[in-house]
Amino acid sequence: MRTKIRVVTIGGGTGLSVLLRGLKKYPLDITAVVTVADDGGSSGKIRSDMNIPSPGDIRNVIAALSDVEPYLEKMFQYRFDSGEVKGHPVGNLMIAAMTDIHGDFSTAVKVMSRILNVRGTVLPTTNDIATLNAVLSTGEIIRGESSITEAGGEIDHVYITPSRVKPNEDVLRAIEEADYIIMGPGSLYTSIIPNLVISQVSDKIRESKAKKIYVCNVMTQHGETDNYTVSEHITAINKHVGENIFDLVIANSREFGDSILSKYHKEKQEPVKIDQEKIEELGIKLIKNNDIGIVDNNTIRHNAEKVSELIYDYIIDDKPTMIYNKR
Repeated sequence: MRTKIRVVTIGGGTGLSVLLRGLKKYPLDITAVVTVADDGGSSGKIRSDMNIPSPGDIRNVIAALSDVEPYLEKMFQYRFDSGEVKGHPVGNLMIAAMTDIHGDFSTAVKVMSRILNVRGTVLPTTNDIATLNAVLSTGEIIRGESSITEAGGEIDHVYITPSRVKPNEDVLRAIEEADYIIMGPGSLYTSIIPNLVISQVSDKIRESKAKKIYVCNVMTQHGETDNYTVSEHITAINKHVGENIFDLVIANSREFGDSILSKYHKEKQEPVKIDQEKIEELGIKLIKNNDIGIVDNNTIRHNAEKVSELIYDYIIDDKPTMIYNKR
């Protein structure tokens, strides 16, 4: 008899890592599905030099789910600041080394997960090198994840090339077996949606009977979600999946002071507005909370503990409707 609830999280970047640091404290069977389309910084250089998928987001997620001495995690995340390895985190180099040793990126991720004693499973969406492309509202095509946000245009949709990029079979299986699928927080078009445009992934999500949860960003992101409301974040995901998939959205309702917002206004960012009527028109349950967004070291971020608590409370309330299958 299965005792743990199976949760699949989908995303990348720092947003998914923040969420997982909170979720791993609960009795859940967590599988993190992570984008490998990053082509900038250390990840981009390793990807180019070694012809392997980008390790950066995978590294952050492994660190978030790890259960090791703090010094070991700190070493894994340590970024060199001089010499030929300047800019490279130790973890990226370790994942690259393991890929070279085993000849397979997914195997390298599994080995690193064992070494770092990961609570759950970390899966790259694909084992292939994938390039993210954005089609702007003007029809212009921006190639490469690192260039999309810099372009500063209005994004219509994104897609992956080459078209022959194959999904990780373990990802498809995890989605099929999930009780809950969680997307976000994180960059909408460059962390979350890149996972969904890999062949068959959206098909499996649409077919899944799992409840789908979206954790909305607290702030908009210039070049990706300028002026986006909560429902517009959801609609963008639905557009790439092919139908309205979400059962629940979790959003921040705290109002921040002018002193912190002035910093974000300089970066052309603003709080994501909750347009409750449009969310309700989509048939999605809304949980809004003042404790979701917090200010930490003069930076607005998600409160991982509160978001995880809200998710787990939702799961517990929903649990009586679930049937556990014998395995």
